[in-house]
Amino acid sequence: MTEQLRARLEQETKSAPIVLYMKGNALFPRCGFSATALQVLQKHGQVRTIDVLAEPEVREAIKEFTQWPTIPQVFIHGKFVGGCDIIREMDERGELAELVAKGA
Repeated sequence: MTEQLRARLEQETKSAPIVLYMKGNALFPRCGFSATALQVLQKHGQVRTIDVLAEPEVREAIKEFTQWPTIPQVFIHGKFVGGCDIIREMDERGELAELVAKGA
């Protein structure tokens, strides 16, 4: 990954309280896991989405950036949290609401 792309990812992940790298976008998710993650996150506030299908270099770079092999990838207050299953489990336990509220 180039330094320019790394800097972009660092900036994007901190650009909103909730950032979701997903397949598709908020209006047209193109993957069931991305759609589920978006639905869970939207209960906790506005979600900035980045469509990794639109930019293949971002799709690969975000995996390298987080050392996480799958999409979607969720960042809350600039910190990588995980993917769809982790977000769903955190939401069920009430931990996701706490995490989002901490940075507010």
